[in-house]
Amino acid sequence: MVETLEAADLCIPPLNTSCVSMSVTPQTMLIKTLLCCITLLTVLLNLLVIISISHFRQLHTPTNVILLSLAVSDLIMGLEVMPNAIHSWRSCCFISKITCVFIYLIGFTINSASVGNMVLISVDRYVAICDPLRYSPMVTLSRVKVGVSLCWCSSVVYNVIILKDYFSQIDLSNSCYQECAVIISYTSGAVDLVLTFFGPVTVIIVLYTRVFVVAVSQARVMRSQISTVKSNTVTVKKSELRAARTLGITIVVFVLCLCPYYIPSITGQETIGGVSSAQLFLFYCNSTFNPLIYALFYPWFRKAVKVIVSLQILQPGSCKAKVM
Repeated sequence: MVETLEAADLCIPPLNTSCVSMSVTPQTMLIKTLLCCITLLTVLLNLLVIISISHFRQLHTPTNVILLSLAVSDLIMGLEVMPNAIHSWRSCCFISKITCVFIYLIGFTINSASVGNMVLISVDRYVAICDPLRYSPMVTLSRVKVGVSLCWCSSVVYNVIILKDYFSQIDLSNSCYQECAVIISYTSGAVDLVLTFFGPVTVIIVLYTRVFVVAVSQARVMRSQISTVKSNTVTVKKSELRAARTLGITIVVFVLCLCPYYIPSITGQETIGGVSSAQLFLFYCNSTFNPLIYALFYPWFRKAVKVIVSLQILQPGSCKAKVM
C-alpha cells in the first residue's frame, strides 16, 4: 500500500515506514482554526474559575475545592494536551518517542483525575442532600483537600502502570516512523475501561439516583409548605438542590463526552488505534463545557468574573467581597 504512494505524500520520502502527509486544504485549516479557538476559550474560562475560587474567601467551600481541582485538570488539558493534538492532526509531527509517551501520560492522568473528581462531586452532593445534618462535620475542607490530593497521586501512579509496557518497547510500538500514538493492549484497555469508566459511572449513577429521589421529596415539601419551621428548612436545602442540579448536568456532559472515547475498548479494539479524531476532540472539549456550565448556572461565577474583568480584584480587601 505504501509503495503505491508518491514520494511527495510521505513525511520522509526515502522511508517506506514514513507516515503519510495529509494535504492542507481550506477545510483542514478551518477545522484547525476552530479547534485553536476552542483551546484558547478552554484556557481562558478555566483560568477564570481557578482565580475565582482561589481569590474569594466566600468560595472556599469543600464543593468548590473539588471544582477547583477539576478546573486545574481542564486547564492542563487546554495548555498541553489540546495544542499537541491540534499540531499533530493531519500533519507530519516530528517529536521524540519519549515526548510522545509523556504527552499521552499527561492526557491519561488528567482523564483519571477528572473521573475521580466527578466521583468526589457525586459523594459530596449525596452527603449534602441525603444526610445534611452530618455534612458539615463529615465533609470538611481539610478532608476534601486530602481526597483531591489522593485522587491526583493515584491517577499518576495508575497511568504509569498502564503505560509501563509501552515504555519498555518504545522503539517498536508505532507503525510509522513519526507517528505519535500509544497503543494500549486489549487487557490493559479492559482494565482501564472498568476502573475509569464502568466503575465510576456506576457509582455516579447510583449516588445521583438517590439524590434525585430525595430532591423529588424535597420538592413536594416545598409545594406544601406546611409550617414556617419546615419552610425555613426547605429554604436552606434549596441551594443544595440547585447545586446538585448544576453538578448533575456537569457529570452528564462528562459521561456523554467520555462514552465515544471508550467505544473501541467496549468493542474490543486497541484503545488509541480505534479512536477517531472526532471522538478524541469531543473528549477534550469536555474541558471547555465545564466552565460554560458554571457560567450558565452559577451566579457566583458570573459575579466573580465581573470583578476580575473590571480589575476590582486588584483592590485591597477584594478577597472578602460577597459573590454568593
